[in-house]
Amino acid sequence: MTLQQLQYVVALDNHRHFVQAAQSCSVAQPTLTLQVKKLEGQMNIQLFDRSKQPIKPTPMGKLFISKARHILREIDKLKELVNKERDRIDGEYSIGVIPTLSPYLLPLFIGDFVKSHPNTKLSVHELQSAEIIDRLQKGILDIGILATPLEEPNLREIPVFYEPFLLFANAEHSVLEHSGSISPEDLDENELWLLGQGHCFRNQTVNICQVNQNTDERNLMMEGGSIETLKKILQQVDGYTLIPQLSFNEQMDAPFVKRFKHPEPAREISIVVHRSFTREQLLTELRKSILANTPDNFEKNERFVTIRWR
Repeated sequence: MTLQQLQYVVALDNHRHFVQAAQSCSVAQPTLTLQVKKLEGQMNIQLFDRSKQPIKPTPMGKLFISKARHILREIDKLKELVNKERDRIDGEYSIGVIPTLSPYLLPLFIGDFVKSHPNTKLSVHELQSAEIIDRLQKGILDIGILATPLEEPNLREIPVFYEPFLLFANAEHSVLEHSGSISPEDLDENELWLLGQGHCFRNQTVNICQVNQNTDERNLMMEGGSIETLKKILQQVDGYTLIPQLSFNEQMDAPFVKRFKHPEPAREISIVVHRSFTREQLLTELRKSILANTPDNFEKNERFVTIRWR
């Protein structure tokens, strides 16, 4: 039994004529007739007395059609409820943001968003990507903001912007003497400083620089830490690291930074939700607020090469 079959039965009761009922359902008359007969066979009952013109329901058919009408009305109510949910933005929501994005992106847009939507309460958690994915799958988090693609079948990804990677080096490092921009091929993996295991940004850095993670990692890894910690370390020791552009401070970082040649490596940043999440308007407003408060050149992927981390 399908909802479509119930709709055909109700239409046939309304019109008491197969052709007119089929027209009202925008299907061919043989299709409607076949589905009604199929339903009668499945239920082992006769719904309509076809010996009379116009046709009319059998006694059992009347009971069945009455229930079918009730079911279809409830389905319409459910659709209406879902549509209202899609348009709602007020309420409480939990959001997970990755650590290499949270301190730079949130201050840009969060004030604007909460001011524009005073009835929307956000609980923000700074979490690594794997934990955000796990919590979204379990329904503990409503929304994630992290690097994609994830390719998780139960999660929906809504790309927001593409953020370029920059090279941050010790002030005396020779890489800063390059005229113009640089290429990943100009970098020596043995001089590269990385974030600790678990950061998706670490994996992207490894992919850009083609780091062999099986080599001696004495100068390749710092367990834990943050982008800002790496910047401070590199002001004291030799080497370099990659930083996301949102972390770039023009006044403080300019002497230590080089850009990559076009197309620049970049990470795709997306809003991620479970496929069962229904607050569509909330996602629209969140994405709009983020884009309104981030650099314009982040919005399109034409000038970037997206770096995967999984």
